[in-house]
Amino acid sequence: MADSARVTLKAGREKSLLRRHPWVFSGAVAKVDGNPASGETVRVVSANSAFLAWAAFSPESQIRLRAWSFDESDDVGAHFIRGRLRRAIALRESLGLLDDEGACRLVFSESDRLPGLIVDRYGRHLVCQFLSAGSDRWRSDIVAALGELLGPDSIHERSDPAARKKEGLATRQGRLAGVAPPATVTFDTGAGQALVDIAGGQKTGAYLDQRVNRARVAAHAKGGEALDAYSYSGAFSIACLLGGARQATLIDSSADALELARQATTLNGMDDRCEFLQGSVPEVLRQFRDAGREFDLIVLDPPKFVHSERQLKDGCRGYKDINMMAVKLLRPGGILATFSCSGHVSADLFQKVVAGAVLDAGRDMQILERLTQSPDHPVAVEFPESEYLKGLILRADS
Repeated sequence: MADSARVTLKAGREKSLLRRHPWVFSGAVAKVDGNPASGETVRVVSANSAFLAWAAFSPESQIRLRAWSFDESDDVGAHFIRGRLRRAIALRESLGLLDDEGACRLVFSESDRLPGLIVDRYGRHLVCQFLSAGSDRWRSDIVAALGELLGPDSIHERSDPAARKKEGLATRQGRLAGVAPPATVTFDTGAGQALVDIAGGQKTGAYLDQRVNRARVAAHAKGGEALDAYSYSGAFSIACLLGGARQATLIDSSADALELARQATTLNGMDDRCEFLQGSVPEVLRQFRDAGREFDLIVLDPPKFVHSERQLKDGCRGYKDINMMAVKLLRPGGILATFSCSGHVSADLFQKVVAGAVLDAGRDMQILERLTQSPDHPVAVEFPESEYLKGLILRADS
């Protein structure tokens, strides 16, 4: 890669790369030698020309460089990409997650040293998101390697998040390889059967980061009445009902999500113990409060409330509001399982927000467990941004 374009950083701005953090922001760049295209691999050097990394160049993103490797001897090409994919797959195999009947995240972007690439596996079907200029440039090689390494029935693309817009990339979705996926794919969660709409569901179709947490929450469900807010396809409700809950009430604003939840609960033989409500969660929680409804277990698993630092104050206000309403709906001894997937909200800040909600609700509560994402969403020690999901299980004393 001797003929690669070269990016020189400003003096003192190499510290993050020396700590092997994979991102370089546009303000750290002093000059670009050559005319690298979007996603092209460039040599990154310090102000005194010392090698720092091989990185993907993204001319339209604030994250101007995403490091592929910190080893100057590496040759970032199809063979390199295949090796990184093989390493990521081997980790999931060691975790016992490559069962053809199950689901897992196969590739978790920077944490698997494949910046901007997400690959989820649902049985024999793969769903990819190419969220950075670098991963997008290697799209065909990634798809070919996944086909060779795993032999899936289909590989589908769901590169539709806002992240691509920040990279100057258009939304893309559709079949990449193999047969067209069925309308819904059934997979084993370890706590019942789940359904995923690969082509039309949210994100890649399901939320695999909560797999372990659903079992932890379900351990508190026996004999109780559960409320599953932001229920999507009903995975928390199914886990709680299998854990012994008497009944579950599911709330979601999406009619399509609730229909998927109805199908999933029917598949598991528990639809007769479920109540499905379409509407805004904050509004429904207030209606429950006014009607005097109470629950033994409440799950709050909302979508991301904070997408940038500018949204932090309003997002925290939103978290506080729904948690305060939920706390008021708990019976004495009731359990609240509450989550945030907003990376801009730290675990400490989230706990403070929840504590404020408990105080304003006039309840006494204890934290029983702190939760994070499932191990197929590993956290790279040099990239703390990869630890985005935080959760608390709390018990109401009175």
